[in-house]
Amino acid sequence: MERYGKLSPELMEELRAIVGKERFFTGEDIDPNYSHDEMPIYGSHMPEAVCEVESTREVSEILKLCNEHRIPVTPRGAGTGLVGGAVPLLGGLVISTVRMNKILDYDMKNLCVRTQVGVLLQDLAADAAAHGLFYPPDPGEKTATVGGNVATNAGGMRAVKYGVTRDYVLAMTVVLPTGEILELGKAVCKSSSGYSLLQLMCGSEGTLGMITELTLKLVPAPPHDVSLLMPFENLADAIASVPEIKLAKLDPQSIEFMDADIVRSSAAFTGNSIFPQKLEGREVGGCILVTLVGNSEDELYEKMDRLNEVAEKAGAIDLLVIDTPNLKKAVWSARSSFLTAIEADTKLVDELDVVVPVDKIAEFLVYTRQVGEEQGLYVRNFGHAGDGNLHIYCCSNTMTEEEFIPRVKAVMDKCYSKCAQFGGQVSGEHAIGHAKKEYLRESVGDTAFRLMAQIKKVFDPNMILNPGKVCTYTETEKGEDKDA
Repeated sequence: MERYGKLSPELMEELRAIVGKERFFTGEDIDPNYSHDEMPIYGSHMPEAVCEVESTREVSEILKLCNEHRIPVTPRGAGTGLVGGAVPLLGGLVISTVRMNKILDYDMKNLCVRTQVGVLLQDLAADAAAHGLFYPPDPGEKTATVGGNVATNAGGMRAVKYGVTRDYVLAMTVVLPTGEILELGKAVCKSSSGYSLLQLMCGSEGTLGMITELTLKLVPAPPHDVSLLMPFENLADAIASVPEIKLAKLDPQSIEFMDADIVRSSAAFTGNSIFPQKLEGREVGGCILVTLVGNSEDELYEKMDRLNEVAEKAGAIDLLVIDTPNLKKAVWSARSSFLTAIEADTKLVDELDVVVPVDKIAEFLVYTRQVGEEQGLYVRNFGHAGDGNLHIYCCSNTMTEEEFIPRVKAVMDKCYSKCAQFGGQVSGEHAIGHAKKEYLRESVGDTAFRLMAQIKKVFDPNMILNPGKVCTYTETEKGEDKDA
């Protein structure tokens, strides 16, 4: 295994000189949040120092210095990840991009925007809208940064219509571990110019280089949209409606699902009962939330009529139209609160972020609940029904962490195996981090995993960037004798 250096007082002074004393932190001055991400179960490790950078030049100088002295570096955005991807496992240095939060310029003729990586998704969405444009990627966590979004290739709720984040990355500035600055891609929509290093960086989780600037594709904002809620007596019937929605040629912007339990949790957490729990005297067991877009109100009404026909045939209790700005805001705010609601009333939680074929969603959800119950865990579900991306949370309020961790592992072992049987993938948008490495290896196979590890070594021979993540191991981890 690689050996790493420590940040000596002399090195710290050199780092402090690069960013200034106001943006360099050590010891008790380090915000404890820099030790973990949004999923505490994946551990907490304090870095030796934190640099809050403001420019590509600063990142370049810092990485060059750290590479020369073999200092482990953990790139970090807003820290909203859920797989331990921003946890500084080996201490070392955290480079935070939260101050790189400028939207640099718009190219209105070519429909793209150039931005620093620390811009929040919600801020980019609002700013693009003010320019009459639309940034389609829409993960549930709106306070994530665009850099973190690209680094994990998160797709979010609109992927069923628009695709995932990498589909909107036209160009980027990347700093290699050596400090070299690499410009990848151009503001064009097509390329067959050799290996795509640009696409390789998307989803690389800060293990190959640090992205500092992005050129992102935008689209014209849809003139008209409407959200509709389809409540069902059980979740299986709700999920079964999804292929029919797609086949009805509605071209939906999003198709989300939620079970009754997460609806109750959201209502208790937000005080907002926007999602019905009982309707027409019938208990609601699951809901489908659909957003439709159209170029005119007539087109939108015609699509709504067709969706109503689908709802009736599928056995929905009703079709509820979310047709006012306040109501729409309330619905989507509640949808975005699901994870926070789980965390608010749950002592211990871990998650699976799998993708399965749409026709296997219901069967997989039944299986995960059964396996969870076998281990004494409470399983909660929601996710993106339109593309089969499921967010499944294993919860406990009674166990100790020592009891919880092996039981969750037993659930994950079985569920990831079932996911593979169904032709699914180990992660849809939350990435791998250090929590899912073994499952990634089992999913892609030894040969593909070895190639990933070799790519990592080409970009980062000293293994300083985000060590222990995706396809690399630390000295204390099981698997140190493996190729990676």
